[in-house]
Amino acid sequence: MFSIDLDCPQADKDIMIADLFEAGCTGINELEEWDDIVRLRVFFDTGADEAALVARFGGEAAPADTRDWVAFAREHLHPMEFGERIYVVPEWRDDPTPEGRIRIVTNAGLAFGTGAHQTTRLCLEAVERRVGHGMTVIDIGTGSGILSEAALKLGAARAFASDTDPQAAAAALENFGKAGVRVGVFTGSADAVADGVADLIVANISPAWIAELATDWFRILKPGCLAILSGFEAADVAGVQAALEKAGMVVEAEFGELEWRMLEARKPQ
Repeated sequence: MFSIDLDCPQADKDIMIADLFEAGCTGINELEEWDDIVRLRVFFDTGADEAALVARFGGEAAPADTRDWVAFAREHLHPMEFGERIYVVPEWRDDPTPEGRIRIVTNAGLAFGTGAHQTTRLCLEAVERRVGHGMTVIDIGTGSGILSEAALKLGAARAFASDTDPQAAAAALENFGKAGVRVGVFTGSADAVADGVADLIVANISPAWIAELATDWFRILKPGCLAILSGFEAADVAGVQAALEKAGMVVEAEFGELEWRMLEARKPQ
């Protein structure tokens, strides 16, 4: 594992953090803050391309002391409840699961996979609202796999999860094994999925990719079925919605937390 220390404007912090996780970071620690600048220590697994990441984001790279990150995570990550039925708990906690909730155990380092990020929360709550017994769920850009796991534990019959990063796909597969759920995992994107197979799609990825894959959402869904799409901010909604509607999707609802947004879009009957 290595870390990169970088400074970014406070106004751009959330966008920077989203970009860093999309690039494969496994954790972020805020070291210092000034009036309009925040210094971040960003952690990456050893296999990540250190030179390319520094070239893209700037900053200085150094070997990481994983004890620092684990200690930080243990201090700041706690059990969380989502909706009426979901309970997400870090792996080092043995808190009992509240009655009526499903338990999802998460890894210390993955902020997007712990429910700590707003878009993950929006997607988890949408999965709870929308998943039904017997459904086939497609999870594009699965990350830690938390959304696929939630869908299965809430009653879906089948889940298939993909990530363009082979290491992320392998990590998700390991997480599913620990959770005792069977998910079909593959490296790739929506273009590898057959037509008309999904009762529900969930994708927590960048706005550019959601728009780029709009025709795939339409193609993959069964008629009348729904896509849960997040990973973007309020300023991106108009562009994402336009791409979805151009592909034939009907945007039915918008949900938000702080500046982050999630859309529910349906393929017409």
